[in-house]
Amino acid sequence: MTYSSLKTPIVYPEPDGAPMAESDPARKYLAYGTDALELFFEDRADVYVSGNLWLSYERGVPDAVVSPDVFVIFGVEKRERTSYRVWEEGGKTPDWVLEITSASTRHKDEKDKPDTYAQMGVTEYFQYDPTGDYLKPALKGRRLVGDRYEPLIPTRFEDGTLSFPSQVLGLEMRLSPDGRLRFFNPVTGEYLRTLKEAEERAKRLADRLRSLGIDPEEI
Repeated sequence: MTYSSLKTPIVYPEPDGAPMAESDPARKYLAYGTDALELFFEDRADVYVSGNLWLSYERGVPDAVVSPDVFVIFGVEKRERTSYRVWEEGGKTPDWVLEITSASTRHKDEKDKPDTYAQMGVTEYFQYDPTGDYLKPALKGRRLVGDRYEPLIPTRFEDGTLSFPSQVLGLEMRLSPDGRLRFFNPVTGEYLRTLKEAEERAKRLADRLRSLGIDPEEI
């Protein structure tokens, strides 16, 4: 028996089937973030959008792992994964990350994760507090400059809405006066929809076409 055969194999984190506990506000915005961005990038085969997925960033170190609430990676194949290992994906780490901050995660989101994400080379890092209890304002953005993050300065509209530009996504992240987070497309002048909203809009359009005697399937 050789020495190499006695080595304990390295086991990286994988989903175990147990549900991950989330508050209602966190679950709502996690779903909105992944759904809206998947729809926005649906025609891009080289953009991977995911969230709450084990992401291992250092080969041979099982503890070198994070699970961003929502993240986007450019330059990798769009396909389903059970986990993401950077060294198996050509060294590509997330380009953009959003963490939904809560009482149990705020310290890590504010102190520990920025250091980890900066080390990984994540270009933009956002935090959102859906309850407004921990962040003032409830949305915060940072952009990597060199090896550290610099805060993004939002634009404040007359109605009190805050807008943070995301160079990575080509979108704006907007915080309404009542604390709601939405992605805004400056090209179309529209907010990104959830999957449900997109389906409802498509249904309304199809119904309108039928009322005009037009078959939606022929368009």
